[in-house]
This record gives sequence, structure tokens and C-alpha cells, in this order.
Amino acid sequence: MAFVIVEGCTKDEKCVEVCPVDCIHPRKDEPKFAEATQLYIDPVNCIDCGACLPVCPATAIFADADVPENFAGYVEKNAQYYQ
Repeated sequence: MAFVIVEGCTKDEKCVEVCPVDCIHPRKDEPKFAEATQLYIDPVNCIDCGACLPVCPATAIFADADVPENFAGYVEKNAQYYQ
């Protein structure tokens, strides 16, 4: 299981700050940040710790098994960012 960021992400980087394995990108200091519409969680490197959940002000992070049906496409969208 991994976590997934869906629509509503504010790109405030609070999740980036608490992630112990640095699997949420792009960060403000990365070239893709300005063009990105949201942040993305790498499903391979995510350790399922859940540290990102309570700090997300937009409630835009879900465990991949709990992503609401209307946001199901975001599971693949997060994975594709890292390919």
C-alpha cells in the first residue's frame, strides 16, 4: 500500500517536510514545481507511515486502497509522475 495525493493539493509542502523517505515531489527547489498542478507520492518508495495525512490542509491524501471512486485516476497519476 502507498499513499496518493488527489485533487485539491495546495502544494504547500507540509507533507514534504514530514515525509521520512523523501517520496513526495516536486519540491519548490525542483524545476518541475512551477508547472506541476499538485504534488505526487512515489508509490514505490512510500513506506506507508501516514505522516503526511494529518498535515495536509486540503485533506487531499489517501491510502491507495481508500481513494474515493471519483479520484481513482489519481492512483495512476501519482505513479506516472515517477516513470
